[in-house]
Amino acid sequence: MTNSMQLAAAQQNIQSSAARLYQLDQEASTGIAISKPSDDPAGTAQLLQIQQTLARNTQYQRNAADGTAWLSTAGGALSSANTALTQLRDLVVQAANTATASPTSQQAAAQQMQAIKQTLLSLANTQYQGRSVFAGTSDASAAFTASYAFTGTAGSSVQRRVGTDSTVRVDVDGSSVFGSGGSSIFSLIDSLSAAVTSGGNVGSQLGAIDTYLTNVQNAESTVGTAQNQMTAATTALTNQSTQLQASQTGLQDVDSAQVILEMQTQQVAYQTALAVTAKSIQPTLMDYLK
Repeated sequence: MTNSMQLAAAQQNIQSSAARLYQLDQEASTGIAISKPSDDPAGTAQLLQIQQTLARNTQYQRNAADGTAWLSTAGGALSSANTALTQLRDLVVQAANTATASPTSQQAAAQQMQAIKQTLLSLANTQYQGRSVFAGTSDASAAFTASYAFTGTAGSSVQRRVGTDSTVRVDVDGSSVFGSGGSSIFSLIDSLSAAVTSGGNVGSQLGAIDTYLTNVQNAESTVGTAQNQMTAATTALTNQSTQLQASQTGLQDVDSAQVILEMQTQQVAYQTALAVTAKSIQPTLMDYLK
């Protein structure tokens, strides 16, 4: 092997050692093992996959949080509607006892019924962030008009995706709970209050009220089931996110103690290479003659 070949090989070894020493110095100062793809092509591919999964996971978590708020809003409105309908039923039972009722008490009962109707109508038009929770995908400002017409989109539903193959419905079909137009709980209350005011017997309408109570309670049950799904999805997403972040840290972050130890070893190797190269490549007579 000629001197020039030895020199080239020595230079290559020294440069390689210096490059590794520089890389270790960068890792120690930044705490990052992979700062560019060439540092670890296989690790970079894994990191990209983890980051993509984390991004999807984050979006699913936002969806779940939004869906939980929708369901909480709808559930609260249904719970209040249940209370209002129970009060209405009690009023009807009292008003049906015409033998002991006076015109004044019947008038008061009719007024209370109208107040309950307004409460129910307000609850049926409950919104979350400007969207009605009882109108499906409709962008109408209210699920029910002043004439009790349902403005929602028939057969539609608001879904929130909380996984690759998992969605949860977060709205409630207002028409299935409160009815619509002349076949709504609101129209029924108008009939009840008019009958009570005129001295009619409203006891036969208890069954109709019970039907709406059942509608509300069934809707509450459905919302409760959806809330449980959201809770389970949120927990799973949080756990998955924690695992993914741990994997990302394991790939991307350096072990400081290990890097420092390797730096010390590499520094010794580098200095040794310099010393050996300096001694092994001695000047020849031809070098002096040049």
